[in-house]
Amino acid sequence: MQVQDQAIVGIHYTLKNDAGETLDSSDGGDPLQFLQGAGGIIKGLETALDGKEVGDKLDVVIEPEEGYGVHREELVQEVPRSAFAGVDDIQVGMTFQAQTDNGPVPIQVAGVSDETVTVDGNHPLAGERLHFAVSIEEVREATQQEIDHGHAH
Repeated sequence: MQVQDQAIVGIHYTLKNDAGETLDSSDGGDPLQFLQGAGGIIKGLETALDGKEVGDKLDVVIEPEEGYGVHREELVQEVPRSAFAGVDDIQVGMTFQAQTDNGPVPIQVAGVSDETVTVDGNHPLAGERLHFAVSIEEVREATQQEIDHGHAH
């Protein structure tokens, strides 16, 4: 069976950045399973896997627009330190949930001063070119429940 929309796909992968640093990998664990076409993985990787079969191996370079998006400067903001009431030790790299008109959004602390905290609402990999080494381990038909839920069970 080929990878196609509404198929459950299991892959092993290693993700590296342009510098060749490993950012994530499924090595030593179970394959990553997802429902093809449901948006469970980034668009560029999903597109690259379409039509492949069990046993196929591929190296894929994903540009930011097909990955986690371009880095958007408007998502980096300075907020008063008082917005973090109850958090005594704010450190760069900490993550929080910001409440917005569109619901909760994850933000990461990018800088801290005595008066302000700089937060970044971009995905940590926004703006990055991503290098995936992928092997397809499983392709099967999704159950109706998996299709209804939008993910593999």
